[in-house]
Amino acid sequence: MHQLRPLVKLALASIVACSGCAIKQPPHVADTIFYGGPVVTVNEKQPEVSALAVRDGNILAVGEAADIMKAHTGESTKMVDLKGRTLMPGFVEPHVHISLTAITDHLALNLSNFSLPYDTLDSILGKLKAHKSTLPEGSWIIAFGVDPSRTSPPMAELTADLLDKVSTTNPIFVVNQSGHIAYVNHKALEIAGVTDSTPDPGNGGVYVKDSKGRLTGKLVEPPAYAAFSEKMTHPSGDAFVEAYSKTVQAIASKGVTTSAEIALGAVMPLEKEHAFVEEISHQPHFPIRVRGYLWGVSLPEGFSDLEPGEGDDLFKVIGVKYISDGSTQGLTAALNEPYNYPAGTKDRGALDWEDAKLYSVGKPLFDKGWQLSVHANGDRAIDQTLNLYSRLLEGDTDPAARRLRIEHFTVTSEEQVERVAQLGVAPSMTIGHVGFWGEVFHNHVLGHRRAERIDPTGSLSKRGVRFSLHSDSPVSPIGPLRYISTASSRLWQKPPRSVLGADQRLSVDKAIKAVTLDAAYAMFIEDRAGSLEPGKWADLVVLEQNPRTTPADKIGDIKVAETWLAGKPVFMAAVGK
Repeated sequence: MHQLRPLVKLALASIVACSGCAIKQPPHVADTIFYGGPVVTVNEKQPEVSALAVRDGNILAVGEAADIMKAHTGESTKMVDLKGRTLMPGFVEPHVHISLTAITDHLALNLSNFSLPYDTLDSILGKLKAHKSTLPEGSWIIAFGVDPSRTSPPMAELTADLLDKVSTTNPIFVVNQSGHIAYVNHKALEIAGVTDSTPDPGNGGVYVKDSKGRLTGKLVEPPAYAAFSEKMTHPSGDAFVEAYSKTVQAIASKGVTTSAEIALGAVMPLEKEHAFVEEISHQPHFPIRVRGYLWGVSLPEGFSDLEPGEGDDLFKVIGVKYISDGSTQGLTAALNEPYNYPAGTKDRGALDWEDAKLYSVGKPLFDKGWQLSVHANGDRAIDQTLNLYSRLLEGDTDPAARRLRIEHFTVTSEEQVERVAQLGVAPSMTIGHVGFWGEVFHNHVLGHRRAERIDPTGSLSKRGVRFSLHSDSPVSPIGPLRYISTASSRLWQKPPRSVLGADQRLSVDKAIKAVTLDAAYAMFIEDRAGSLEPGKWADLVVLEQNPRTTPADKIGDIKVAETWLAGKPVFMAAVGK
């Protein structure tokens, strides 16, 4: 008995020490059970059920409410009554510029207009003048979001002369909605040291000149922005942290639980931006998971500072992103045939890379195991990218395992779709091209033949290709429910509304897959996200209506009520909103 006393004391001490600890529930008991509304699983074997159980941040079980409650309810289980609302897997956004969106939405003047009516050059200049009145004399006026393809009259562009009407003493730098074009006034040209005789910077960068060789104030591709960016006053660290925090919260409010940062190292030096995202993504209450793609042009030769897959469930780097051409609506994407606008033009856009150079930078990264992601809007750029991938995958017995990505995949042919299927490529499309720009592509930029098969989701689906849909924010606003609506209706926005490529429409279920399970596949997380199955992350979205029973053209109007990450709420809509 005397020998047992120390053991008894130890046991009593442990009981006292843990007197405030929660009692661990048996492994079959759920922390949370959702019931009382349809549960859309995105699992073909069990597409819709009535309850879901969560434990330790993962999905414990899905099934019918009576069965789930009987098998998984314990004393501390939290019961969440959906009250007729719909539970779905959290949306996966495979192509967002998070840091850039933080700047355009919160630190610059945002001129984006995705509503009707369109802006005019006068209304744009008016907004710039109003903003100038809030700034110190001589400071930079930085703005984002002008879009000639969504301006009245169509394709009306800013020039240095027009921007001089806003100010001749403040340098002005306005980025086009596409991100591939910018406009500056003469003061900005002066400060940047760019003159009529300054050579183009290369890698697709162009200082546009008129027929007399004079600078117009138009800049093409980000390499042409560098001389101006170097002279700007950049926001403080605290301001950027606040802007970034607001941006990821806004992303979560759209039901997104995992987002790509598609250009890590484009807004600030790679080492600094990687360290920033790594730190902030691990702060309490950070509302999304992030998958990083390194900005390819920022990488030095022989880059080895990061390894593919480095990171954890919250933030991980997985790929490298390159840009092969420009913007279709900006008339800079590389096409095989000339644009339709202006009438009679021979302009086909331009490739940003020579074939050999793109291969020389991509091959070492591919060999190290990085997933490559190449922006290719035009069919000529798509040909170049597919040729690159074919060469890289030569002799590979399982090319789909590499999941090489083409970003946007806008102007396409059936032959290219077939090559995508053969090479196991995972295309990701800015479906807003159909909704926001469909009319201008059809009536002005491309003509009906090419416009009707942009974002060829129907053709890809017929060949069994796994593809995803995205915003390319800040190029178009984040909203996966709108992507589903556009992909399944193919209606463009501008009245009179019309269907753009009826044979490319998707069923609602396939469109849902493109923003959940197949988007997760594009980022190698389909085993943990994108569908509601036991063992996957409990990353969830609660919707006010069920998109599977809502008319296709109305799905974008559905409200996001709640977003949950790892079984915890990270967004709750205000009552009545």
